[in-house]
Order: sequence, then structure tokens, then C-alpha cells
Amino acid sequence: MASKVSTPKSKPLPPGVYTPVITIYENAPSQPVNLDAMYRHCQYLVNSGMHGLVYLGTNGEMALLTHDERTAIIANARRAVTDLGRPDYPIVAGISAQSTVETIQFAKEAAEAGAGWGLLLPPSYWAKALSSDALVGYYRDVADASPIPIVVYNFPGVTAGVDLDSDQLSALASHPNISAVKLTCGNVGKAIRLTSKFEPQHFGVYGGSSDYLLPTLHAGGSGCVTGMGNVFPRSTSRVFDLWKEGRLDEARELQDKVANAEWACKKSLALTKYGAWYYVGKHIGLEDEAMFVMRKPYLPAAEAQKKWAVEIFAALVNDEERLRQE
Repeated sequence: MASKVSTPKSKPLPPGVYTPVITIYENAPSQPVNLDAMYRHCQYLVNSGMHGLVYLGTNGEMALLTHDERTAIIANARRAVTDLGRPDYPIVAGISAQSTVETIQFAKEAAEAGAGWGLLLPPSYWAKALSSDALVGYYRDVADASPIPIVVYNFPGVTAGVDLDSDQLSALASHPNISAVKLTCGNVGKAIRLTSKFEPQHFGVYGGSSDYLLPTLHAGGSGCVTGMGNVFPRSTSRVFDLWKEGRLDEARELQDKVANAEWACKKSLALTKYGAWYYVGKHIGLEDEAMFVMRKPYLPAAEAQKKWAVEIFAALVNDEERLRQE
């Protein structure tokens, strides 16, 4: 087998655990975005050990946000990390749209607002009409015009089943302005095929959840982007830190707990947001649960679901509190 491609891109995505940050709203009929709450939440995640943050992703409800809200959220996050004395902290912004022209516009606006990378789903409108050449061409055209590097986002569950395969991703990896991929498809075989061909500085491979973070890292991946970071940021980022320090038995023990707790997040975004309120929001002065519900037309989690989620999340509560006290 040929040696791995190791030529570094101009701006690789730093390795680690990234939280796809939820959007927090005001408790009002129109649910306006609460930027003050999101500023506070951002700083909490950074101070809890997260290696980077993703805004305007699936957990961030990008599809439910207005144009102006999107840019305001990115600018707010950049201000929050700069105020912490970390102006170069990694912030990735969702730039997904259905047309090439609008996606390029979003990429430019994200860069102006302070994002360092753009997270990009494949287009999915009339999915059957999108050939492989059309999909690969879409990413290349956007990357050609984008002022920030592109992170390919593969999540068939939100793109009408469009699922980029390892051949398509390998072709995109050669583009100088495409630096990584987030595999929320959960296909570990796909991840290994990519890590067998590319070193992280050329094309980083990130899992789309933390329940298989350690296997991703052992296979040569760079980390993960996980909604669990909104609920237990210290524990999820700690798995990566322990692995990096060579403390593999401790990393495996914590990974087991993370995987079990993340089962609640797998069920719905509504439960992820409820967990974020229950375990984080209430402790940083954001006591109103209504701030953490999804934007309409989506409904809050039912009470029985919430009770079940708390039981599942309990697998990680003690570890998160221990790490909080360190």
C-alpha cells in the first residue's frame, strides 16, 4: 500500500474534542437568540477543557436560524473566547446551504464574523438529482472561493440520505482548502480507510460523536465533534487528553461511561438540550429551562423522556463533578 499523504495543509483543524454548541433562546413567543446566555455558555465550555467549538451545526439548529442570527452567533463566540484571552481558539461555523452561490456567501460571512473553519454538509434538495460528480464539484467550488478551510460534514440523517463515501472523501482530501471531515454517519470502516491514506495534518478525520472517540483515535483519527460536550464537557474532552498522555486504561474506563451516557443524546436534540440545561445551564445562571428548548415547530422533550435521559446521563455525573473540582 502506498505511503500516507502527509503534506500539511495551510491551516489544519487542530486535533481534539469539539462541541457542536446548542443555540439558546429567550423565553418569548418568537424565541429570539439569547446572545448573552450563549456568551456565558461559550466561556464555560472553553474553561471546561473543550479543544474547539462548532457553531451553526445540527445541534446549533442552523436550519432554524435567520441569516442575521447566524453571523451574530459567530461574532459573539469569537468575542467570548477573545475576552478569555484566547483570540486564536478554534471556532468552526456551519456554512451549509443548498446552492453553491449561497454556500460561498455563508463562508465569506462566517470568516468575517470570526470563524476559522467552515463546516459543510452536502446539498440534499432533490437528492436523486445529485450525481457523485455534482457533489464533489460542489465542495471543490466552495473550497476554491472560501476564505477559510472547509471541514466536510457527512450526516445522511439530515441530508435526505446523501452519504459521502470514502472514495469521494479521498478525492476531496486532495483540495488545498479542505482540511478535515466530520463523520456523523458513524462508519468506522470509512474512517479507517481515510486514516490509512492521509496524515491528520493533510486531512483530519473526526468522529461525529464521542461514543467511539477512542476507537477513532486508535485508528489514526484526530478527535470528534460531539453533542455530549454540551452536557458533560469535562468528561468528553478528558478522554482525548488521557489518550494523548498515554494513560490508556483510564481513557478506556472513561470512554465506557461516555458511551453509555451519550445514548440519551442519540435519541434526540431535544434531550441533548435538556441535558445541557439540567447539568450546565442551571449551574451558570441560566435557570429557565424554556431557554433550552428547540425552536418551533419542534417540541420540547416529554416528561417521561426527560426522566429517562437523567437516568442514562447518571453514568457520567460523578466523573464530571470530580473533574469540575480539580
